[in-house]
Amino acid sequence: MSVVAVITGASSGIGAATSRRLAREPGAQLVLVARREQRLRELAGELGATYIVADLTEADAPARVAAHVAEHYGRLTLLVNNAGASWRASFADGGYANVRQTMEVNFDAVVRLTGALLPLLRASRPSTIVNVASAAARVGRAGAGAYSASKSALAGWTDALHLEELPHGVHVGLVLPGFIATEGFPAEELRAKRMTRWIVSDADTAAEAIVDAGLRGRAERYAPRAYALAAAARVLLPGALRRVQRSGAGSLTTTRTNPEAPLVGTAALSPDLSLTTVATRATAPKES
Repeated sequence: MSVVAVITGASSGIGAATSRRLAREPGAQLVLVARREQRLRELAGELGATYIVADLTEADAPARVAAHVAEHYGRLTLLVNNAGASWRASFADGGYANVRQTMEVNFDAVVRLTGALLPLLRASRPSTIVNVASAAARVGRAGAGAYSASKSALAGWTDALHLEELPHGVHVGLVLPGFIATEGFPAEELRAKRMTRWIVSDADTAAEAIVDAGLRGRAERYAPRAYALAAAARVLLPGALRRVQRSGAGSLTTTRTNPEAPLVGTAALSPDLSLTTVATRATAPKES
């Protein structure tokens, strides 16, 4: 049976790449969800999809998405919870307000949309939910505590939801992107150096990881895969990882095209360079 998928954050980056990748599946029917109508309209026209302009933090957004899917398709086999954002600030500067607004977008909105679509997913089984978190869910960094907290919450909830929905025929997978080069984050600093350019991936890599979790039943995927090494270091060598972070390895920053705007997209937030450093030391090819 062909896939019927809802993809949030579909207007750019990982969401757009995932939409294009899923559109290649035979008979795929897609519902694109995001806030930017012009981009949604163009992408939907390109892919033959329908779309909904929505801010998923608004009270009526989940019900509107569910009603659209029920009216146009009558079933749902894949939900990709990709939309997200971050406002970079230390806790001392941003306080609870920053944590609250980040959690509202990256966790609360995901939970609310999933709840609204769960009856359709159960009725359409076998079906899948893919939650797009971040490598930052496993390794935190200064200035991004709210983002890491929201993605850690999403990862933990995903594990529990998988167990709860398995008897109902709904698989729940998790994707944890690392450094993904996007329009807003070209990652030029890392791509300019031979020893670090390999750690930067693109939105198509994340999209393929989402397909692995969504259509191939994978439980968890890092994108690129090497970021799993940093997550393992966090569990096995937490003291060593903290020493790497304190050593100044996180001093490299990435340039934002619009410093006043939130960092939109689940993988848009640059991970701590220490995360890259751990993976590089373990697996990077030697210079010849």
